[in-house]
Amino acid sequence: MAAEAEVGSEAPAKKGIPKLFLIIGAAAVVVLLGGAGLFFMMSSSGSAEAAATDGHSGDAAAVHDTFIFNLPPMMVNLNSTEGQTPAFMKLTVALEVADEHMMTEIQPRLPKVVDAFQVYMRELRKSDLEGSAGIYRLKEELLRRVNLSIYPAQVESVLFKEILVQ
Repeated sequence: MAAEAEVGSEAPAKKGIPKLFLIIGAAAVVVLLGGAGLFFMMSSSGSAEAAATDGHSGDAAAVHDTFIFNLPPMMVNLNSTEGQTPAFMKLTVALEVADEHMMTEIQPRLPKVVDAFQVYMRELRKSDLEGSAGIYRLKEELLRRVNLSIYPAQVESVLFKEILVQ
């Protein structure tokens, strides 16, 4: 009977060893895949930083200097249907440009930029500006319009300094 107990206890141990190898093997595969993914991300971001610095030595955080061009504050009344109370928007915007030369190119075209912004914003409804998606659409449309107004110069980004809708 003792022999039967030993045989019975050895059989589950033999079945447990392949399960243990499967678990260890699966964990090794996960670690290898994770390491490969991390290596890929690190190597691709490193080459992007190297391309952005154009071979200049320096801090990787200061890869790209930009300049800010402040526009005057704008106040427009928003489009409203009959029966609605009039809504107004006050907007202060800054334009991010690549260098000082772009700032000098934008200056004489500033009236065209402000006109393009005002024409677009007067057609907006208060509901168009609700939520982060509405603000994102406004930002993208203003960027598109400013780049059309100052072509061939180009603005990197539109930065909101103040948005007030009443």
